[in-house]
Amino acid sequence: MPMDGSFIPVGALGEEFSPEGDVLEATTDLDGQTFPLHLDAPTTLRIADGRASWGAHTDVGVRATSLRSGVYLVDGAAGGASTSFVLDLDTGAATCVEGRLPDDEARQESAYTRIRRGADPTGVTARIVHGGIGGPAATPHAPTTALVGLRNKYTYSPSEVYEHIYLTPDLYTWHCLSGAEAGLADTDRCHHVALRDRLSLFVWREKLVPTLGLVLIDLDGMRTDGKIFGNEGFDADSVVNFPVGARAEILNATAH
Repeated sequence: MPMDGSFIPVGALGEEFSPEGDVLEATTDLDGQTFPLHLDAPTTLRIADGRASWGAHTDVGVRATSLRSGVYLVDGAAGGASTSFVLDLDTGAATCVEGRLPDDEARQESAYTRIRRGADPTGVTARIVHGGIGGPAATPHAPTTALVGLRNKYTYSPSEVYEHIYLTPDLYTWHCLSGAEAGLADTDRCHHVALRDRLSLFVWREKLVPTLGLVLIDLDGMRTDGKIFGNEGFDADSVVNFPVGARAEILNATAH
């Protein structure tokens, strides 16, 4: 794909990330297991053979990975929504992130129009709920500022390299250093969740090309693992949900 500084649909981005992508292999550790989750409402998560069921969703294809021992990401998309579970089997803590993309009417609105009526600049939504496995967690996952002030470089593949600047608990800047989006950058809404020491869940919501990104960032192993969810093209007709992973490098840290 020509690297002409143009924004591209999420489907095209997934095609660029796929070749030689530094993605974690899926794990079968959770196969055949059932997890009673205590979130905002009780939910039972059942996993078997790369499929999962929870709530109203049954037999959904999922990808389960483990970036750090005892911590699992179970991710899938069903009913037009992205659903990701983070399970810590050692501490009993659990988090669920449900993301949705804007419909055709909402995506026609400019960020200016949205903020004039008091809405977020992006129409992408993320509902993040913390709880426990089998009961309330003794130490539940919680918002964190651990990443704020860092400027990190992420190498997703030999061709796709980005940097992130974590400005506040709610805003970060992404910049493509090389790859299909080379030279592009923007500042978007985000959410930071502490999972363990130097292990964070990072969720972002882009406004120009509606996108939900979700990764676990391990600053001990200097790796990330997660996914990007968006529309196949510049419309709301179809969605893509593809895995991403990267090698991480801290470029600098700023304290105000």
